[in-house]
Amino acid sequence: MLAKNDRAAWIKGPAAHCSNLPQIPARPRYFILLGAPGVGKGTQAELLSERLGACQLSTGDVFRAAKSTAECDRSPAINSALEAMQRGELVTDETVLDIIKERTTCMRCRSGFLLDGFPRTVYQAEALTKLLASERIKLDAVLSYELPLDTIVARLSGRRTCEKCKAVYHVQTKPPKVEGTCDACGGRLIQRDDDRPESVKVRMAAYAASTASLADYYRKRNLLVSVSAEGSPEAIYQRTEKMLEARA
Repeated sequence: MLAKNDRAAWIKGPAAHCSNLPQIPARPRYFILLGAPGVGKGTQAELLSERLGACQLSTGDVFRAAKSTAECDRSPAINSALEAMQRGELVTDETVLDIIKERTTCMRCRSGFLLDGFPRTVYQAEALTKLLASERIKLDAVLSYELPLDTIVARLSGRRTCEKCKAVYHVQTKPPKVEGTCDACGGRLIQRDDDRPESVKVRMAAYAASTASLADYYRKRNLLVSVSAEGSPEAIYQRTEKMLEARA
């Protein structure tokens, strides 16, 4: 197993330096990960990172870390993004691109990368294509993890979250020892509003509308690899690996 990079330069910004540098793999791999909420994309990103040595570069991690960083230590792009999120607005393409450009050194990491959460639009994808070309980096594939809508609804609507410690359970796959009660702190388990079936369906419709053109963009460039997200995490990983080997 390859050592895992702590991704400090990605999460904290260009002034930070990564520690716990991984063993450099024989061949760095460069991937973009796509997948709707509930398909298990995050788990696959962890497995791919662990076994291929590539750094998982998630824009969500950047935003979460920035919230606990003093405003004076944030870049203008990060401040702009957080202000938009606080207003309930989408972060503009230009702001997201500025945040990515601040982290260009991460694109050049000799361990390779797994881009998770970016790009989200064709505009962002076109800008990323230009950025990677300028760095002479060639994507291996765009991995799109897919599940039927009914399965996603069942996965997300079965989630229960502790009011106190925010631990997450599932009524079928990870139930608490006592129904409705958190194993860790004894707090009450609730179903978040955005995990209710009607909310999940709205979110999935929005996701499908926003990513259809993005998937088509990469399909036309022979980079899109659609992977069924049915089964256990290990089964999905093995499926991914076989599909990538077939492209080699």
